[in-house]
Amino acid sequence: MTFILMKLPYAYDALEPFIDAKTMEIHHSKHHQAYVDNLNKAVAGKTDLESKKVGELLMDLNKVPEDIRIQVRNNGGGVFNHNFFWEVMTDNVKPREFTGKIAEAIKKDFGSFEKFKELFSDVAMKRFGSGWAWLVLNKGKLEIYSTANQDSPISEGKYPLLCIDVWEHSYYLKWQNKRKDYVDSWFNIINWKKVEENYENSLK
Repeated sequence: MTFILMKLPYAYDALEPFIDAKTMEIHHSKHHQAYVDNLNKAVAGKTDLESKKVGELLMDLNKVPEDIRIQVRNNGGGVFNHNFFWEVMTDNVKPREFTGKIAEAIKKDFGSFEKFKELFSDVAMKRFGSGWAWLVLNKGKLEIYSTANQDSPISEGKYPLLCIDVWEHSYYLKWQNKRKDYVDSWFNIINWKKVEENYENSLK
């Protein structure tokens, strides 16, 4: 198998009470695993694709054969986006502190953390159907926007810094139809230390 399921950096119940253990288990072991399996099926036998990292495939989808391009876009995006999502959340209190260069940049570009949270939450709430809300660096500027389904910012030349999954399977067992409550709660488990690392890497 070319691509493998990423091991979570914490236990399934580690993000309680903000994200429940059952949701984490199903989300990771079923949904994420399915994207990995389907991506492997799509590139099977194509050694030039099997040797690439998932991000490399997504950054230049035009080089992916047309007959499997949609499968790679959807399932490769599912793999990349989830790998990224797991790492920008944490069960550790210290990395949740909103500090560092990314905090300064957010305050500079959006006015305050509260305003950033308002704008980010609004984008997450307005994503119709399934998708993601992102904080990215786009041509040297911070930008908040959303992608549909499993589309990824790296396919558009944007550098992801933070994201939230707003597919219903990411929150429905606990929050049912109350996406806003899920989004509000999720802000408590952001791994700002990891977001800071992403930001510093984006500037290199």
